[in-house]
Parts: sequence; structure tokens; C-alpha cells
Amino acid sequence: MRDPSARLLRLLSLLQTPREWPGAELAGRLGVTARTVRRDIDRLRELGYPVRATRGSTGGYRLTAGTAMPPLLLDDDEATAIAIGLRTAAAGAVTGIEDASLRALAKLEQVLPHRLRHRVAALSEAAVPLPPQDGPPAADPAVLALLAAACVTREKVRFAYTAAGGHRTRRLAQPHRLVTAARRWYLVAYDEDRADWRTFRADRITEPYATGMRGPERRLPGGADAAAWAMDALAGGSGTIRARLLLHVPAEEAAEHVTAWQGVLEPVDRRTCRLHTASDSLRFLAHRITLLPFEYTLLDPPELAGHLAAIARRAAGAVRDFTPGPRAPEAPAP
Repeated sequence: MRDPSARLLRLLSLLQTPREWPGAELAGRLGVTARTVRRDIDRLRELGYPVRATRGSTGGYRLTAGTAMPPLLLDDDEATAIAIGLRTAAAGAVTGIEDASLRALAKLEQVLPHRLRHRVAALSEAAVPLPPQDGPPAADPAVLALLAAACVTREKVRFAYTAAGGHRTRRLAQPHRLVTAARRWYLVAYDEDRADWRTFRADRITEPYATGMRGPERRLPGGADAAAWAMDALAGGSGTIRARLLLHVPAEEAAEHVTAWQGVLEPVDRRTCRLHTASDSLRFLAHRITLLPFEYTLLDPPELAGHLAAIARRAAGAVRDFTPGPRAPEAPAP
């Protein structure tokens, strides 16, 4: 790459990827010598970009955090994804960031090339949001940011946690991953006080602070990933009454309708799968199960059968003598 300015921008774009870049690999990407890469790195440092260099066989260059945020270089897909994400955040997915999302979106759209601005506008027009509804409590963005940083650095965090029954405790935990499911955020972490893994609802975490103590690199038991672990905790740990159902559809089809709130799916064969779910109330559990949009068979517990039968009787009675009335006239076209 002969144009020094274009090469410098390309180098900066590569360094903004969160990884260590060996000098030889950068030279190959840019089509220059390792010596030219070193000169370009020095030039970026002169411009205020904090580029760190490490030696050794696994060493290389990395762009680190500085005292000020340097301009970001985004490709077309990255810029479009950020713009759409900001529009979504502005709708209130996380408490307290709506105004900041709108301000950031206005700045981004001001500098978007015309071709990208048109793409973002088209996607926004095609996506029709549902009107606001009462939903689960939203998480505090400051809490999420602190927990996310601790996940990356393996730093232990102290926080207050309020359980479902209102009992409040102080916890010391090493955050592992943040998981989002059914419009809620969950923290998967190693609880130091209990010497075991726990899943915490982020909206119930308050007064968090980083301790400065770093923990060892930990892996979830059985090599599970954080999403699967959190889903299992939601289904098995969110209630004292556990139920199993045989769903008469393949697991892939069931996954399109069963959320983490409803339970965890387990494939059985090519035509069926099992649903593991839990609650503290048999009545609530029965109502949740009746929301399933396909055939199913109750496996256990037997106490749940009576509640499902009662719902079925009420539904059948509601339509036993029902006679459809005349259709309402359609409104005239404007």
C-alpha cells in the first residue's frame, strides 16, 4: 500500500480489533516491510493513539485505552450495526440510556455516508416497534457496564443482591458472563462466599463496586457455556416445583417458541423433545404450560395433572354453547 495516509488509516482500523497483532502479520496485511510498520506505529503514537508493543514469540501490537477516546474507524457493516443498535437502545431496552442513545445516533448519522444512511433509514422504516408494555424491570446500564468489565478482567465484585422474596444479602463474586433472556439480564458468576457458581438477575444487583482483586481463570462445570448454564438455572433454580413434558415437535421447532423463561429443551429424537421447567406454584406452572403452541404430554409431577385438567375444562366450557355472531362491517377505505 503506497499511499501513507491510506496505509495509516488501514493500520489503525486493524489495531482497533481487540487482539494482539504480530508485526509480520501487519506487514503482510498492509503489503509493506516490518520496518515500515514500526515507523507507522510511531506515527500513530505521535498522533495520540496509545499503541502498546510486547516482545517475544507471542508479542505484537495492541491499541490500549488512553486518556481520551480516539476516533473510531468502522466498516460499512459495523457502522450500520451500531446505528441500528442505537435505535433499539433508544426504545428503552436498558434503563437510563435512551437519551444518550439518541445523542450518539444523531452524531453517527451526521457522518454516515449517503449509501449507509439510506440503508439504516430503510431498515428503521421496515421495523415497526410494538407499543411500550409493562415488562420485567430493566437493568441499570452502569451496573451492566461494571459487571461486563469485571467479566473481561476477572476482577471480583462486591454487591448487594435482593432475592425474589425480598431478602437482601451482600455478595462477593467473580463475574464470568452476562446473559440476556426474556428481556432480562443475568450475571453468571462464581460466588466466593458459597464457593459455587450462581446466576444473579442484574436488575436485583445494587451498590456494586470492583474490589481490585483478580481471580483465577474459571470454567463452568462440565464445560457448559454461560448461556446454557443460565438457562438451566432459570428452569431448575427459579422454582421449587419442577416439571417435565414431552413435546411432540422436534427440538429445533420448539426452540422457535420456547423462551428461557419457559424452560430448557432437551432433544429426544427427530420428532420429539423434552421441556424442563419449574416454578414455585403448581397453578402458575400449569398456566405457563398452556401457552405452548403445540401438542405435549405431561411426564411429571403427577400433581400438575389436576391443574391442567381444570384449565382444559374451563376452556371447553367457555366455547361449549358459543355461536359465532355476524362479522363486524369493515371500515370504509380512506
